[in-house]
Amino acid sequence: MLVLAILILAYTFNFLDRQILGILAGSIKKDLGLTDSQLGLMGGLAFALFYTGLGIPIAWWADRGNRTWIMTGALTLWSGFTALCGLAGGFWQLFFCRMGVGVGEAGGVAPAYSLIADYFPKHQRARALAAYSFGIPIGSALGILFGGLIAASIDWRAAFIIVGLAGVLLAPVFKLIVKEPPRGGMDEAPAVAAPAAGGLGRLLAKPSFWLISLGAAASSVCGYGVAFWLPSFFERSLGMGLVDRSLFLGSMTLVGGVIGVWAGGWLGDRLGQARPQAYLLVPAVAFLIALPCFFMAVQATSLPIAFVLFLIPTGLNLVWLGPVITAVQHLVPAAQRSTASACFLFVNNLIGLGLGTWFFGAVSDALTPRFGTEALRYAIYSGLGFYVVSAALFGLAALRLRRDWVA
Repeated sequence: MLVLAILILAYTFNFLDRQILGILAGSIKKDLGLTDSQLGLMGGLAFALFYTGLGIPIAWWADRGNRTWIMTGALTLWSGFTALCGLAGGFWQLFFCRMGVGVGEAGGVAPAYSLIADYFPKHQRARALAAYSFGIPIGSALGILFGGLIAASIDWRAAFIIVGLAGVLLAPVFKLIVKEPPRGGMDEAPAVAAPAAGGLGRLLAKPSFWLISLGAAASSVCGYGVAFWLPSFFERSLGMGLVDRSLFLGSMTLVGGVIGVWAGGWLGDRLGQARPQAYLLVPAVAFLIALPCFFMAVQATSLPIAFVLFLIPTGLNLVWLGPVITAVQHLVPAAQRSTASACFLFVNNLIGLGLGTWFFGAVSDALTPRFGTEALRYAIYSGLGFYVVSAALFGLAALRLRRDWVA
């Protein structure tokens, strides 16, 4: 439907603006004289600080106000700050511009989860949320592709400015198309107009919420971290130029990501209706398979072999989105879904996004005296254990999920 398509497009810009820094990192590092640790801070902590901190109050507002206006304003704000990144003259200017992107994107996701839950019935939500999550691989791929091609043709500053202004132009189109639906209108028992008191406290008291959130965060440390640093890895370890990296990684991210996201949503809807625990067991298995695939991929020296080996874990890395987000939506009544989603995103992104990109950059800096340009390869190896932690936490959450489930 048209509404879902425009939501996907907005989410595409969300991740395009978020992930474009990865493909531009090499050019920015040379131009501004930065270290890997500084790049990691800009890619993670600068964005995550306000993105996570403002997400909960904005979601509280979205559970009571007009979600489409909130998302329209958020899209305008994060796109505008993306354009301003192209004017930065040093580390701190770029750091604060990335913080501005995080401020805008704080209002771009949790309200969308709630809108989708009110546009689609229960038996279609995992697939609808998975389809919405196509914005992640599509946006990431386009960020890599457009960012690299524009930077190669003009410079890295133009890449930020062009993609940022495109998002600003999308904002009024978004508001024109996406209308505010009745809350809980697709549920068996429609929701009341406002959330019941104490809803947040009841959510935070559920062990499954914390296990799910920390499990997703553990996987995101590796997912966000590897995604941010792969362009630099291919430059340093495989000697690929900017345009070649953009085409290679963009196509890999798009194909693998879309397949993985859709497979997770399909499996979640197929298996989760009879057994809600499947919403968590499916991603747990996916992460355990992804770990050895990533390890072998980083060792590859042939580009065709590397493409295939990276394609598999790239897809498996995103299988969790539809099933896990659906599980979180069912930990609370319909009128509290924006807030529940924001609480989940707070934990997931503060740890996963805030720590992930910095972790790999810091390890790379620490290993550079010993391994030189190959330090990033070993930094990636060091982070793959987060997938084991994630799978274990999802498995524990599955044991508690039925008791905490809200139909």
